Amino acid sequence: MDPAQHATPTDWPAYVEDFRRAGHAAVEWIADYLAETRRFRVLPAVTPGELQDALPKSAPDAGEPFDRIMEDFDRVIMRGVTHWNHPAFFAYFACTGSTPAIVAEMLAAALNTNGLHWLTSPAVAELEQVALGWLRQWMGVPEGWTGVIYDTASTTSMHAIVCAREFTAPEVHAEGGGRNLVLYTSEQSHSSIEKGAIAVGIGQNNVRKVPVDAEFRMRPDALAALIERDLSAGLRPCGIVATIGTTSTTSVDPVSAIAAIAERHNLWLHVDAAYAGAAAILPECRHHFAGLERAHSFVVNAHKWLLTPIDLSAFYTRRPDVMRRAFSLVPEYLRPQQDPRAHNLMDYGIPLGHRFRALKLWFVMRYFGRHRIQQVLRDHIAWAQRLASLIDSHPDFERAAPAPFSVVNFRFRGTDEQNRAILEAVNSSGKTFISSTVLHQRFVLHVAIGNLGTTWADVEQAWELVKKAAAEI
Repeated sequence: MDPAQHATPTDWPAYVEDFRRAGHAAVEWIADYLAETRRFRVLPAVTPGELQDALPKSAPDAGEPFDRIMEDFDRVIMRGVTHWNHPAFFAYFACTGSTPAIVAEMLAAALNTNGLHWLTSPAVAELEQVALGWLRQWMGVPEGWTGVIYDTASTTSMHAIVCAREFTAPEVHAEGGGRNLVLYTSEQSHSSIEKGAIAVGIGQNNVRKVPVDAEFRMRPDALAALIERDLSAGLRPCGIVATIGTTSTTSVDPVSAIAAIAERHNLWLHVDAAYAGAAAILPECRHHFAGLERAHSFVVNAHKWLLTPIDLSAFYTRRPDVMRRAFSLVPEYLRPQQDPRAHNLMDYGIPLGHRFRALKLWFVMRYFGRHRIQQVLRDHIAWAQRLASLIDSHPDFERAAPAPFSVVNFRFRGTDEQNRAILEAVNSSGKTFISSTVLHQRFVLHVAIGNLGTTWADVEQAWELVKKAAAEI
């Protein structure tokens, strides 16, 4: 039905029938897209501003029917989509928006519920605890941890930094200041750690970038020395951020040794396992997570390697009392349920509103089950090892870092300019998408395997494209 023909703006039954038809058509479109994703270029062949120029400069005064909107979606919007859900997407950290999660997102949008506190949506508050409890068990993390879902690891890490500040300098909560607080992290850590420190008032200059060893892991001796230097200068160390699966190389910081230093100085220890945390589901990968139980908090992004579409970042802490002290602020108009089992999400973070993100994780875990997810992770790791072996045996290429999980960093044995040219040639083909980083001041190619639909043939095609581009330069 054309919305312009509705008798009144509140003709709800007509809207519902309109949705019924459009919804069936959208599901068919999604199913066709997922079945045929490989027919699309991974990177779109568009120029900046092209999509804006192709759309009207102002919104319509009269409503338009769904089919006309979908026509423009296909004609204009899809031209500018980078297909993160493509099996040949190997840039950054590859990911998957799987079918059970897509169904759950539709249901969550229909419910449109908001978990401010328990009473505003008991299902949001309690399912989040259930789903995060299941994930914690799969990862082998002991009892006693409280979980909260945020959007991304950048938001999650900022909350961890607030906890570190609260842990060391609780007076800052009311008085402000805290500019003499110092945070420590690896020079290979994600930029969100510095952003978080900026946002909470610690400041970028008070983030110490700890040197790393030959395998890009934080050096505990260097960390200890930096802390002692700052203490001697009258500064107040407040927290350490270690990483399991660093952004560029997926290296693993020695968490046990770092935890010992944190305990000696009574500092909050946060572990960023946003990408690699999923690997803890595999018993054979648990050694990478040694010492995690000694941290105060950690993060794993289900939207990176756990078949859950963006966004869902799972934050865990074994000191929920500190977190609640840092964030709980309850005006009278939000006075919550007083039952001790009523979990009020607004007490555990900056956002008051809380989306029903847990629903899609719950759907994913139930639909696939632990064994099928384990098999996906094992395949991705095996293919990364296979690619690493091909690179190691090729005279024209060299690996730039260890590959403990499903990411491989390597380069052509030539100049940075030649490696940039290879990257450009590979990505301009539209057949695959890889990214880059810089290690030891050298430009490096970065391949990340993480999509549910990826096969070894997709990885092999990317490798062949890299070799072909290298031969041509």
